[in-house]
Amino acid sequence: MTASPVPIRSNEKPVSNEKPVVAKIMTLSIPPKPGSSRRFPQWLSSLAAHLLPPLITLVFLLVLWEILCSSPTSSVPPPTRVVSETWELIAHPFYVGQGVDQGLFWHILASLKRVALGYCLAAVAGIALGTLVGQSEWAMRGLDPIFQVLRTVPPLAWLPLSLAAFKDGNPSAIFVIFITAIWPIIINTAVGIRNIPQDYQNVARVLRLNQFEYFTKIMIPAAAPYIFTGLRIGIGLSWLAIVAAEMLIGGVGIGFFIWDAWNSSRISDIILALIYVGIVGYLLDRAIAFIAKTVTRNTASA
Repeated sequence: MTASPVPIRSNEKPVSNEKPVVAKIMTLSIPPKPGSSRRFPQWLSSLAAHLLPPLITLVFLLVLWEILCSSPTSSVPPPTRVVSETWELIAHPFYVGQGVDQGLFWHILASLKRVALGYCLAAVAGIALGTLVGQSEWAMRGLDPIFQVLRTVPPLAWLPLSLAAFKDGNPSAIFVIFITAIWPIIINTAVGIRNIPQDYQNVARVLRLNQFEYFTKIMIPAAAPYIFTGLRIGIGLSWLAIVAAEMLIGGVGIGFFIWDAWNSSRISDIILALIYVGIVGYLLDRAIAFIAKTVTRNTASA
């Protein structure tokens, strides 16, 4: 006779080597949520890596400046004295007075208006002439020697000639900005046009693009990194030229403010103005670099 299977009673549980389902779930590793505290140290370390080096350098330079210029016989005031003597200028940048008695904001704004007009004219003319020189061998031979001679003339050397031609300080300053900024734009644009790969030109011939389509769809996009390099150099030279030109033409402007402060022996005002000039120049360069990255899709140098 065969033994019948023993039935399992209702109060007995089957024996199993498997862990309960709840235990399995508890043993699984739970991934961190996005934005959790695990990412915060990385973000903080990245921020510290970018900010700490310049801050440490700045503090070191300020302390060194304070130590070297703290003597009563020093002709250059220390940082603490600069802040105390120029606090009115720092606290009231939008002050509006009579004539050239204006806050620093209005002096910088007047200079930026001149720079914007002269620089935009230089950008349009420089890209056009650079394209012509880069595309045409005859234009290269005819214009390049003239450009190489004119670009070595110092910016302020053009000021007397522009004053004689325009009979007014404002257009003369704009012309000085124009003639200063145009040369790097021309040269870099021409180099970019000449470095267009031959494959791009072959594609244009296959697609039978006309001159306008080739210019807008092939030439300018391919040469854009070079063009923006010239534009970045040009904006820096423009800001340098306007400060120097305004020292001579007078009127409202950051250059005239520096020259007027020198005539009045206000050294602290000069130092404050120089700090503002440096900050504005840096922001202008960063603005052109941002536009370059956006237009060229990060192919232009930062």
